[in-house]
Amino acid sequence: MIPKSFDVLGNIAILKFSREEKKQNKVKIAKQMLKEHKSITTILEKSEKIKGRLRTFKTTYLAGIKTKIALYVENGCRFKFDVEKTYFSPRLSNERNELAKEVKKNEKILVLFAGVAPFSIVIAKLAKPEIVYSVEINKNASKYALENVKINKLHNVRVIQGDAKKVIPKLIKQGIKFDRIIMPRAQLKDTFLSSALKVIKKQEIINYYGFGKQESEIINEIERDVKKAGKKIKIINIKKAGNIAPYKYRWRVDFKVLN
Repeated sequence: MIPKSFDVLGNIAILKFSREEKKQNKVKIAKQMLKEHKSITTILEKSEKIKGRLRTFKTTYLAGIKTKIALYVENGCRFKFDVEKTYFSPRLSNERNELAKEVKKNEKILVLFAGVAPFSIVIAKLAKPEIVYSVEINKNASKYALENVKINKLHNVRVIQGDAKKVIPKLIKQGIKFDRIIMPRAQLKDTFLSSALKVIKKQEIINYYGFGKQESEIINEIERDVKKAGKKIKIINIKKAGNIAPYKYRWRVDFKVLN
């Protein structure tokens, strides 16, 4: 039986099995899945949890074409990436589409923790902002982000490889400020709001992602760091953006920076 927990990234399906499952049975299930889903050509097993700031993990080959390069289509955009060396969540597809609908034409956007640029590209293509700055620390992800910008024939996405805390001071020196900052963070202790708040225009929006059981946890961490930065905000919207573990959720908080 195909496990309930799996992700499909275009041509690649990544399955998760219990520790008790035997290798022979895993391969049998993988081959069955290939027969039932013609668009899937490679089956991998997720052999370890996502870890570290780069959000990478290891897989084990089970069946089909031996590759770890995914070719994925979403919201009318095409993406290419290595499933082990980069982070990509197909479960955030609706989030990307929703934010693209909120972005106004000619906005200047900053996407932090941008990965292979799914938020950046979907927004750039669907909303037609003036420019999207796509910042990511993972060198492999940035390499694929550049390739994905070309694949989608976009000219309003600028990919920057580097730590957000080092990139933002450079943007400040250039006098660049943004109409919207999108922060699809990993599960990090640092909110990175101290950096983001320095380059957001007054009365403009930050879309912040955090993790916790209750929305109050995310509100508290935002308010703590906003207060430290000497800023005031108005929360516009709070929503669950998916569950990542039993009783633990990804939350998106949209807030306006007032000063």
